[in-house]
Amino acid sequence: MGSSRETLILTQADVAALLTMDECIAVVERAFALYGEGKTAAPGILGMHATHGGFHIKAGMLDFGHPYFAAKLNANFPDNPSRHALPTIQGAVVLCDADNGFPLAIMDSMEITSIRTGAATAIAAKYLARPDAAVVTVCGAGIQGRMQIHALAKVRPLERVHIFDKDEDRARQLAQALAHEIPADIVVARNLAAAVRESDMCITCTTARRFFLEKGMVSPGTFVAGIGADNPEKQELDPALMASSTVVVDVLEQCATIGDLHHALAAGAMTRAGVHAELGEVVAGKKPGRTRADEITIFDSTGMALQDVAAAAAVYEKAVTHGAGLRVSLGDAIHPQEEKLTPHRGTAQAL
Repeated sequence: MGSSRETLILTQADVAALLTMDECIAVVERAFALYGEGKTAAPGILGMHATHGGFHIKAGMLDFGHPYFAAKLNANFPDNPSRHALPTIQGAVVLCDADNGFPLAIMDSMEITSIRTGAATAIAAKYLARPDAAVVTVCGAGIQGRMQIHALAKVRPLERVHIFDKDEDRARQLAQALAHEIPADIVVARNLAAAVRESDMCITCTTARRFFLEKGMVSPGTFVAGIGADNPEKQELDPALMASSTVVVDVLEQCATIGDLHHALAAGAMTRAGVHAELGEVVAGKKPGRTRADEITIFDSTGMALQDVAAAAAVYEKAVTHGAGLRVSLGDAIHPQEEKLTPHRGTAQAL
């Protein structure tokens, strides 16, 4: 890998053309299993705030027959669509050969983030939702809301989808689009509590800063996935709901710092010991998933870097096979001669 000394540049359109949801679910489930089995190092995360948003870097390594390292830099600026006509989330993934450090590819992160986040929810639903779960309420009618529905349809026989958004026009537009994409009854939910009570599953993917999914809204047997809380200021799920449910997280330390778990801990509603498992432990068979039909299960999803590594590696390998992307040389193929690195006599004194 990387012996050509050329790095692939892959656009959002390239990633979208190369990575299917089915493929992403498969590689992300494999990544969770490796993590749950202790066969890969824990992923890392770094976050920094900016005036109108923030940045986070997620990094990890996986061996998928070849060792890969990836670091994803994402910017999240919620007001971008109205202020600058830019997407809320922008960024890039750098994929490296973990055997020699060579940068194999630089790719747009938006499609990677959307697809792998949906894939993680689908995997969680596979283990934590009832097998007959067929009705879902999705809170948030943005790009991620759409992706969540497509992903969920891969693992559960969706019959009805309720779409809720504080902007009802946005919810209506997504419902109209999905009517041509998903073989299910797609409806706009005007009353969130009523929609959730009728649902077997509920997915929250918003930028909310205070919980809106309350304990009393959720019926026994429901699977809930909290997707939106990916920094300490965001919150979607009632701490009382968390405390009374079976909670599975993607990465415990990460969720305790930036997820809905973070808020439940801060409220004193639960402790880390109250978390049932990390999803990797469930996928690896070390801990059970759903054990009762009336059990409320929650997946606290903050986005694990190993999802990005898995997705990026899949995109890269497929791009190489199909000759996709732009190949560039980021540095000299041969090390510069020593004299080029040595200052001329007198240069240091002159500076």
